[in-house]
Amino acid sequence: MIINDNFVDFFNKNNIPLSPAANPLSVLSDEATVAGWNNFALPPDRVSTENGSILTNSARYSLIIDPQLQGITWLKKTWESHGLQVTRLSNPKMPKTIEQSVENGNPVLIENMENSIDAVIQPVYSRAIIKKGKTKYIKMGDKELTLNPKFNLFLHTKLSNPHYPPEIQAECTLINFTVTENGLEDQLLALVVKKERPDLAAQKEELIQQQNGFKIKLKELESGLLKQLAEAKGDILEDIALIESLEFSKKLSTEIQEKVEIAKVTEENINVSSEFYRPAASRGALVFFLMNELYKIHSFYKFSLDSFVIVVNRAIDIVAARDKAAKAATGEGEEGEEKEEGEEGEAPAEAEAAAEDAKPA
Repeated sequence: MIINDNFVDFFNKNNIPLSPAANPLSVLSDEATVAGWNNFALPPDRVSTENGSILTNSARYSLIIDPQLQGITWLKKTWESHGLQVTRLSNPKMPKTIEQSVENGNPVLIENMENSIDAVIQPVYSRAIIKKGKTKYIKMGDKELTLNPKFNLFLHTKLSNPHYPPEIQAECTLINFTVTENGLEDQLLALVVKKERPDLAAQKEELIQQQNGFKIKLKELESGLLKQLAEAKGDILEDIALIESLEFSKKLSTEIQEKVEIAKVTEENINVSSEFYRPAASRGALVFFLMNELYKIHSFYKFSLDSFVIVVNRAIDIVAARDKAAKAATGEGEEGEEKEEGEEGEAPAEAEAAAEDAKPA
């Protein structure tokens, strides 16, 4: 990792103060934010979290490479409440949608782009901003649009290896949501556990939602306390309402911390049980990435992750039905053998009784 090999070593040699764990994600995002992203269907692996952090913190507009459509699913759910406008380059109303969004401050998602990009949106994604006093403008065609600070643009493509001009890659933040083998393995593990142990999967899902809620609540408490302290006037020791609020927040925070500790133990037990299904998930991820390489033989061999997941689900159902039938057949066979043994035991007993009757008195 570049950070550990270069930056940490440089900081240590020059006696620059550094936290024990050099993790840039802790600067770009926090646990509560990441928990909210996971609730909106962002995969919990590190690569996806890094992509989400870059996308939300970048000053430039984002160009998203997303063959498996995992990034766009999260994007739509996250920005839906901000009035996200979804369009395509082939849509004749696309320029009008962008013009209105630039001035109204709505985020715009241009999905399913090919290798070519319409030149009409070039001033927008390149951020060709004109300043007049304190107001910022973007010239789109023959119109000067007032740039709303809340406006954001997301360019999305399903192509796994797109070929865009160098200026586009230089003017946009390139974010690759292509699934990795380790990330897919974790997703398949969750799928297999859900099929084989639905009770375990439901318990883990409930636990994740609960932990995410705890993290968000702790963040809200922290922000609320800081706001109250900042707005306090005079001697805070005489502010009864503030003191009561601080006591309540402390009590609630302690209760949440206790629940978090209990949840960590439960999560560890669930993970230990889930690891028994890791080999199946590992093989599934390996098969998918082997299939992805078949395009080198012929372009006909292209597979989507959604279709692969459907096949995995179907395979699990077929094997489960076959095992159930085999167990039923084995049970019937054992019952038949026990019945035959009982009949054989009754025949000698009847013969002995007849012999006793035949003996002379």
